[in-house]
Amino acid sequence: MCGRFVAAAPPSVLADYLRVDEIRTEALGPSWNVAPTDPVYAVAETRDDRRLLGSYRWGLVPSWAKDAGVGARMINARAESVGKKFAAAFERRRCLVPADGFYEWEKTADGKKQPWFIHRADGAPLAFAGLWEVWWPEGVDRDETEPLRTCTIVTTEANDLLRPIHDRMPVVLSPSDWDGWLDRDNTDVSTLAKLLVPADPRSLEMFEVSPRVNSVKNNDGELVAPINPR
Repeated sequence: MCGRFVAAAPPSVLADYLRVDEIRTEALGPSWNVAPTDPVYAVAETRDDRRLLGSYRWGLVPSWAKDAGVGARMINARAESVGKKFAAAFERRRCLVPADGFYEWEKTADGKKQPWFIHRADGAPLAFAGLWEVWWPEGVDRDETEPLRTCTIVTTEANDLLRPIHDRMPVVLSPSDWDGWLDRDNTDVSTLAKLLVPADPRSLEMFEVSPRVNSVKNNDGELVAPINPR
């Protein structure tokens, strides 16, 4: 599960890090508490192999959906079933969703949930494996209407670092895997599925943060300040 994350880096920094050819979005502004249906950055490739950074709504809306509201329930795609449930997108519409880090919640002995912040140990952005789709409302003139572009984040079983607090985590792709993941001509789903594995626990760090992150109304840099240092 990946239900909240941090996206504070500006598009220029992300474009440089993710080797993007063109930025096709206005700056969204930093968010330390990205929630489902929020606009997020994602990187995808065009048919002529150009890598673009654009904005998408978080929560996949399939092209056949009657209502865009279905996306709120499709913020994650499980690696174990992505080839069946999201077959078309997995084969042709893959993306990278950049993040400064993500939150996960640990169930405590008193029945509460303690949030943790997980990020790369070297401070670089994370690149989540994602899928994207375009959707038009029924009856609109597609020549005069912009489609809704949406995305979802692929999740897998937790690595040794996260397992004590949760059993799932987003798939974090290493730079060496970006080209293969984004390549629209690469339809070898069996090979692609081998990329959907837990991140090396040595590449990540995590620490407890304030329960303020539990409310989407709170969105400031203090949300990622460590508490209860060990």
